[in-house]
Amino acid sequence: MSVPSIETAIKASHPAAIGTAPLAQFFIPAAASLQERRPRTLKHGDTFAVFDHNGDALSGPGSPEGIFHRDTRHLSHWYLTIGGARPMLLSSTLRDDNAMLTCDLTNPDLYDAEGRLLLEHDLVHLRRSRFLWNGSCFERLLVRNFDDSPRRIDIGLVFEADFADLFEVRGTRRQRRGEAHGPEIGEDRVALSYTGLDGLRRTTVLSFDPAPARLSGAGARFDLELGPRQACALFIEVRCEAGASAMPPRRAFFSSLRDARRALRASASRATSIATSNEIFNESVRRSVSDLYMLLTDTPQGPYPYAGVPWFSTVFGRDALITALETLWLDPAIARGVLRYLAVNQATTVDPAADAEPGKILHEVRRGEMAELGEVPFRRYYGSIDSTPLFVMLTGAYLHRTGDVDTVRDLWPHVGAALDWIDKHGDRDGDGFVEYGRRTSEGLINQGWKDSHDSVFHADGTLARGPIALAEVQAYVYGAWVAAADIARRLGHEAQAVAAVRRAEALRAAFDEHFFDEALGTYVLALDGDKRPCRVRTSNAGHALLTGIALPERAGAVARSLMAGSSFCGWGVRTVASTEARYNPMSYHNGSVWPHDNALIAAGLARYGLHREAARIFEGLFAASSYIDLRRLPELFCGFARQHTQGPTFYPVACAPQAWAAAAPLLMLQACLGLRFDPGELLVAFDEPTLPAFLDEVVLRNLSVGNGAADVALRRSGRRVVVDVLERRGPVRVMTTN
Repeated sequence: MSVPSIETAIKASHPAAIGTAPLAQFFIPAAASLQERRPRTLKHGDTFAVFDHNGDALSGPGSPEGIFHRDTRHLSHWYLTIGGARPMLLSSTLRDDNAMLTCDLTNPDLYDAEGRLLLEHDLVHLRRSRFLWNGSCFERLLVRNFDDSPRRIDIGLVFEADFADLFEVRGTRRQRRGEAHGPEIGEDRVALSYTGLDGLRRTTVLSFDPAPARLSGAGARFDLELGPRQACALFIEVRCEAGASAMPPRRAFFSSLRDARRALRASASRATSIATSNEIFNESVRRSVSDLYMLLTDTPQGPYPYAGVPWFSTVFGRDALITALETLWLDPAIARGVLRYLAVNQATTVDPAADAEPGKILHEVRRGEMAELGEVPFRRYYGSIDSTPLFVMLTGAYLHRTGDVDTVRDLWPHVGAALDWIDKHGDRDGDGFVEYGRRTSEGLINQGWKDSHDSVFHADGTLARGPIALAEVQAYVYGAWVAAADIARRLGHEAQAVAAVRRAEALRAAFDEHFFDEALGTYVLALDGDKRPCRVRTSNAGHALLTGIALPERAGAVARSLMAGSSFCGWGVRTVASTEARYNPMSYHNGSVWPHDNALIAAGLARYGLHREAARIFEGLFAASSYIDLRRLPELFCGFARQHTQGPTFYPVACAPQAWAAAAPLLMLQACLGLRFDPGELLVAFDEPTLPAFLDEVVLRNLSVGNGAADVALRRSGRRVVVDVLERRGPVRVMTTN
């Protein structure tokens, strides 16, 4: 079989490396949709990877593919050939627990230079098994000859490391870059490195076992002699650090795989398990839980969910706080890790470039070259108006869920600092509402969760000018004062508890006066810098139900607005109603559907006893997930109306997995079941449980409270839901109210 040289393979798969004209099939235009490629993603710790279905990473303008470590792309091109040609895809799948990516491939028809057929298609099987662990990507390539004749099989691997900063990959142009160093080539390994303008040398080491027949700084070639039915395994480690591995790739593959699976099992074992009568929902919720635990990153303070792959695989304050709220019933350890990490990193000084003020909670952390140099402001950035009240809210919810007074006592000074921030810095004009406005021209223009530049506007479509007081932020601040009162009372600070209750009551009254619009039938989106209301119907109003700031007599009107055809598209509640000036179902924040947003709304509806509406939202998002690859809810999807026998319309660059989207079904399930806990009484309670139409039974195992746990089944019985206790461990009580 004739095989081209490594240089020829590079030219075929990566023409820019040799200065030839690019082949369009291997290049992704800057405006390309992630949905076109439906990439396969892996993550562990501070490393994540994005591959196509073949297991390749194809570089080019706009391509998000490759292996990333600490916000730098350590491998930008990774391309497999057999006989100089790209293998054909058979299947590509992630394990249910996301522990490994497996790609099954086979050879195409292979010809020599004269056009003679050398090897008929489908005679050689290639299986790529790949996972991440501790800053390395491990791969086993199993090659098997199914021909009845011996075959010489030539395997090529072409690679490159561009060491691009994540923000470069996202499209930011840089005036200057650092220095790329020549490759360091050994018998079975090659090191690629780059020294950035920040002075840090970043290195990628590729190790092979067995050693390739040929190895250069751009590719490796293996010459395999396989008899009939014979197989051969090749092992590769891609390490995102300098230095040799402690063991050869073959041994490292199996050792690291064992450690990775053990770690996943250990972390996931904390969680309540969920099984239902609907197998499709079971698949969806298994993927949700697997995505959540894949995105968890161990920190000295505990587990912390990174926001999402590919663009947000790092610490985000708001995303983690909301994810922790969504999963608090399932695994309180996540909330504890989030709270402790954010407390340690709470702002203590005024820093306009970072939008930081004493007591403020983090928005985002970045570790790449551009962040280190200040080319982007996100090295340690605090430009989030809602993270601080959400931090206080989560602290109170964690105490209510676990009774862990010791942890909350340690957090109390940070809660106090956060409340001081709300008073001294959050409320800029002393009107009782919390507003935002960036401190420098480099900061985020909008600092709520809808942070697009055009997401806050008036009824005529004109953009609101700040400082801006968002509706949902006032709801979170109300929730923070209520939580602070509960915490203070539990810690014996009665005077502070009374003061916090008064603050909450005053804010509730002011919010109703200034934010509820009778003609609109719901809460306005925001107040602008002149205190003019943004009279726009948005999903933000639903968050007022979440925290209880909405007066009971307003709940019905808000629910009707949210569930009207202009807002509820059938898959979920749109961010902006279709009647509004800036509505666009394909926009990021002005008409799309976000799963986490809908989960918070559903929880708010259930809080006010609107279980039927909460179940409709649950059903819509579940139905959407049934059409999506891997049953994985993405960050968002388009807000087009649901059509019979058709799935949702995908948003082109939505992250998947995304932590708060993965956790959305978990919160919606809790909301419908009315599930709550009283650790002091060792009580698990179900208040007016409701099952959505697609579920007839839900079995929850390892529902922990205090030092005990219970396994519980909930079954539909006519119009009621019956709760059956399957097993108790410890003196746990289970109660239901209908």
